[in-house]
Order: sequence, then C-alpha cells, then structure tokens
Amino acid sequence: MNKSSLASRIESAFQSGNAMKSPEAMEAFLELRAALEEGAVRAAEPDADHLLGWRANAWVKRGILLGFRIGQLEDSGTDLSFVDKHTYPARHFISEDKIRIVPGGSSVRSGAYVAAGVVCMPPMYINVGAYVDEGTMVDSHALVGSCAQVGKNVHLSAAAQIGGVLEPVNASPVILEDGVLVGGNCGVYEGTVVRKRAVLGAGVILTRATPVYDIVRGEVLRATTETPLIIPKDAVVVAGSRAISRGKAAEWGLSLYTPVIVKYRDEKTELSLELEDILR
Repeated sequence: MNKSSLASRIESAFQSGNAMKSPEAMEAFLELRAALEEGAVRAAEPDADHLLGWRANAWVKRGILLGFRIGQLEDSGTDLSFVDKHTYPARHFISEDKIRIVPGGSSVRSGAYVAAGVVCMPPMYINVGAYVDEGTMVDSHALVGSCAQVGKNVHLSAAAQIGGVLEPVNASPVILEDGVLVGGNCGVYEGTVVRKRAVLGAGVILTRATPVYDIVRGEVLRATTETPLIIPKDAVVVAGSRAISRGKAAEWGLSLYTPVIVKYRDEKTELSLELEDILR
C-alpha cells in the first residue's frame, strides 16, 4: 500500500462535491478502511519529533468522515435489528485472529484495529478509527471512542469511557500508552494523553479543562493552547477534591472534584496489579 497515494486520493474524494456517486471515492475509502483494520494506517501515530510524541493524521480522519458521507443506511441482515451506514458494518472475527471476544453483546465497528491477544468482555464497544494494541483488556461496558489510540497491555476496567474525536480533523485523539490501567467508571476525553504505565483510579475524569494536582512533585498539570492534558509516566491518579475558598461555596464548606496524583508506581503498586496478567 502506498500511503502517500492513498492520502492524496482520500483528500481528493473528500473535497469532491460528487463523492456519493464516485466509484473512485468508494474504492479509496474501502482501501483506507482495510488499512485501518490491519493497523497499517492510524488516526494518530508515535512521532518522536512531535511536541506530544504523537502526530495526528488529519487525512485519515477525513477518510473516515468520507465513509459516513458516502454510506447509505442498510439493515444489518442479522437476527438482531441494526440500521447503520453500509460503509461501517460490525466487524467479524475468527479464532485465527487470536482475539478473545466473550459472548454477550460486544461490537467492534469496521475500520477499527484490534490486535491479537486483546480480550473483549461483554458488553463493550470499539468505534471506527480506534487502535487497540496487543494484550489489552476492554472490560464490560467500556467504550473505545473513534480514533482513540490504546497501547499494549492496557486494562480498561468496567464502564471506562475513552472519548473519541473525528472533528476537528487535526485534533489529537485520546491516547493511552503501553501498560496504562484505567479504573472502573473512569472517563478520558478531549485528546488527553496518558503516558506509559500510569494508573487511573476508579472514577477519575480527565478532560482538557481538568487541572490535575501532583502532590508528589508539587505541580498543577493543565492543558495549554498547544498541548492537551498529559498524565506523566507511572503516575497514580485518584479522584480527589479541592475546597472553594470564596463566596457562599466557602461559607457552605463546598469542594470541587479534581484528580490528584498521589504517588508514582513502585513495587507495592506492581504487586497490586499482578492480577491483571492472570486475567489476560
């Protein structure tokens, strides 16, 4: 596959006002969709020269949006009733793929990459453009949103929500690097980057507007105009609160939710995570 040629064809089809009737547009889209499912093309990829260490591929997102534009609604043709764009049917797997999908109502949309050794516990959902690498577990009621990038040996616990992003096309998606543990009922949104081996305790919510208080290093982590919120490598983040010091809120003794880095991974943390390897 020639990425440069495919990117050029996708861009041309995306800009065309006649893409819905163009066989060339459909051909380019189907080639992109297959490349996404093979992991040969990604919505964002590691790039040591980039400020984040990751680079968003805007042309890939345009290609995904092109698929929605040219797709027509159709019946899924299964025993269950689904109606969706014909360009994005549910993916089907076989045992040779070495992906464990436990019965119970999970779904992976076409155009998502799921590596060998991934475990999918029902019900969970992986959306188009997402990349889920080897050895990761996607637990019950977890969501991997469109274009989200999930590294090797990540655990997404029950009801974890990893937000997606298609527009703006040049925006970086949520990125979870290798070895990250996301606790139950966590939410990671708006391009947040979670570095290797970080741990998000149950109930942690991370957004672009969320300040994170690092009580170990004495810092407050925030997104900037150039970068999203970035959680450092090995950080252990829990749900905390900070007092409101003004007005009626102070009088009433109210506090606001805030995530807090309480430690960085050590031997004790490693022992508590050994169960993850057994479950895989």
